[in-house]
This record gives sequence, C-alpha cells and structure tokens, in this order.
Amino acid sequence: MAKLLAHCTHGKDDPERATLAFVVANVAATADQETALLLTIDGVWLATREYADPIHHEGFQPLKEIIQSFVANGGQIWACGACTKPRGITEQDLIEGARIVTAANVVEYLVSGAASIDF
Repeated sequence: MAKLLAHCTHGKDDPERATLAFVVANVAATADQETALLLTIDGVWLATREYADPIHHEGFQPLKEIIQSFVANGGQIWACGACTKPRGITEQDLIEGARIVTAANVVEYLVSGAASIDF
C-alpha cells in the first residue's frame, strides 16, 4: 500500500489551497491509500471545531463536507504541535479524526516511504 502525506499551510486566508489539499488527500484515502494531511502554520486552524464550516471555494464542495469524507475514508488529520502551541490550540479543540503530532511523527511517516505534496 502506498502512503501519501499532503501538507497544507492555509486556512481561511486561501480557501482554494485549503480545499485542494483535502480534495487530493481524500482521493488518495478513497483509493485505499494510507493518507495523512499535515496542517502547519495557519493551516492548523482547519483541525479545530467549526473553523472550516464557512469555507467554500467556488467549484468545490464545502470544505466541511470534504473533511468529513476524508475522515470517513480513513484519512488522518495531523496538526503540527509546534504550530498549534503558540495559537493556543489543544487536543480538546480538535475535530474528529484530527490529532496533534510532532516533527518526529512526520519524519517517521516520510522515511517509511510516504510521498508528499504541498498546498
């Protein structure tokens, strides 16, 4: 089984990039590929409850629906610990399917053979 690590640094500041990251990750998860979506910088807000609810870029499903589909398809949402901490985001703030990870988690996933794509 192949692995994919999609990486997103954007949230409400760039709805298209935020949405595309989840679209690509969801396609991989739907194809039964082990898939994690790493959120860093302001992208970590996407892992918090209700943040993504109003995000809807023209031509795409609402982001909230894509995120729900991604998780239902077995996708993992990873919020960067170094990015969540200064923003005051804790595990209690996260949506279903999301968790806070360390750089070591990301490196381990990549060296185990995951391909990566950035948005």
